[in-house]
This record gives sequence, structure tokens and C-alpha cells, in this order.
Amino acid sequence: MEQKNRIAFIGTGVMGASIIKHLLKANHEVTVYTRTKAKAENLLELGAKWAKTPREAAEDKDIIFTMVGFPSDVEEVYCGENGIFQSAKAGSVVVDMTTSEPSLAKKLYEIAKEKGISSIDAPVSGGDVGAQNGTLSIMVGGDKVVFEKILPILQLFGSNIVYQGEAGAGQHTKMCNQILISTNMIGVCESISYGLKAGLDVEKVLQSVSTGAAGSWSLSNLGPRMIKGDIEPGFYIKHFIKDMKIAIDEAEKMNLDLPGLKLSKQLYNTLLEKGYGEKGTQALIRYYVAD
Repeated sequence: MEQKNRIAFIGTGVMGASIIKHLLKANHEVTVYTRTKAKAENLLELGAKWAKTPREAAEDKDIIFTMVGFPSDVEEVYCGENGIFQSAKAGSVVVDMTTSEPSLAKKLYEIAKEKGISSIDAPVSGGDVGAQNGTLSIMVGGDKVVFEKILPILQLFGSNIVYQGEAGAGQHTKMCNQILISTNMIGVCESISYGLKAGLDVEKVLQSVSTGAAGSWSLSNLGPRMIKGDIEPGFYIKHFIKDMKIAIDEAEKMNLDLPGLKLSKQLYNTLLEKGYGEKGTQALIRYYVAD
């Protein structure tokens, strides 16, 4: 798909907006929809077109991306009265980048197939930084031939793009990703909290530990934000809790107990109750260290 494509993008949040900028920079025609038009104004100034509904956005498009909040939002933007499936043309490709339920990814795949539309589940990891730099990790489920067809587009904003298997496999892989992050974040916060209590210069601590066996993306990218008191979102706590719930539910279906994941969800729920739902995942540090 090296030619100019007519693209719709539903959801212009923290990550979606940066992805759209990459698509515009590559001279693709992009139509956007989000619930609040004001949030898309900077994209419209850059050349994106506006649609009043997902249905309108999807009309006569080659590729339709979605990146919304919750599985219920995904179902609404695809299957609702003003949803994508009401207008998407046969031969188009829908790509859901929301972290959602594997079962829903399979459902969308089957509905799309009946309409002559190709469906891909392609959740991402890398946060706001990865989206801005075009270095997202993208985990793809669906038909391999469709994956290969849209790969040049995905490469505009992703650097680690892996085909995982049939519909739903991308979402299952994202659950593996979120499980790793959930328990790792506890370790990062507890390490920084310990360093502070011990009277250490925690920036120097990070300098020592981040490149050794204890290193991780969260430590290198979110650890410095924690130290500075920056808890603004690269990824919302309320969405992370949603992801953890999906992972716990899927694990239970497979008779798998994940106590570390359950503990992390418990800690994040405590922050949610304190009003941190729209802060970044690094705000877990507030559980250990007061502002």
C-alpha cells in the first residue's frame, strides 16, 4: 500500500493524535472522528478532515483505524447505528488498535468477513513517547495476507511489528505485555521509594541500575517522570485497569492464577478511588510516596 490511501482514524487521544500526524506527514488523506471536536482541532489544522460520526468517517475509505477507550466503545464505533460497519466498503481494511477483548476481536473479524471487509486487531505498546517517535510495538492478529498488505502503513508509526496469528492473537499478546508492565511497575515504584527513604540521589540510582539486569522500559522512561513528580498520562490509569481486568478474566478462562497481576490491579484501584484515573500509570508512585 505505498500509494496514497484514504484513511479514517477514530479516536484522537494521547497516542492516536501522534499516529495521525505520522499518516498526514506521509501524505495520506486522513479523516478523523472523536467525541469532542475541540480535541482534534490541531489535527484539522495539519490537514486532517473532520467527520461527525464513525459511520461518516468510514465511508469510502481504504483503511479505517480505531483507537478508543474500552471494549464497549469498540463495539459502539463498529456496530452501532452510526458505526463503521454501516458504511465501510467491501475491500476495505479495519484495524482496531484499542487494547480490547480477544473475543471481541474475533467477533469483529467475523462480521467484517460477512461484509467483504478485512479486520485486523493491532494493539500497541510504547506509550506517548513511542507514538510521537514512530517506534511503537504493534501486535497483529488476523489474516496474514492482510497484515502484509497494510504493513507499510503500520511502519509509519511502528518499529517492532509482529504478526502473531489469527484474529484475537494480537489482543492476547497485548495481555502478555500488560501483565509484564503491571508487576514491573510495582518493582520500579518500590525501588525508587526505597532509594528515597535511604536518602539516596535516586537519579544516580537509576543511572546505576537501569542498564543492568534490573533494566526495563518502565524504569528508563517512567522512572525519571516519577522522580520529577510528573504523573501526566502517556497511558491512563483507568485504561490500564481495564486491561488488567481483561487479562485476569482471560487467565481465569484458562484456569491460570496470576497473583502478581491481581496485586497490581488492587494497587491501581486504590489510586483510581483517590481520583488518579486520568493520570499516567507512573502515578503508582503516589501509593508509596506522597506528593
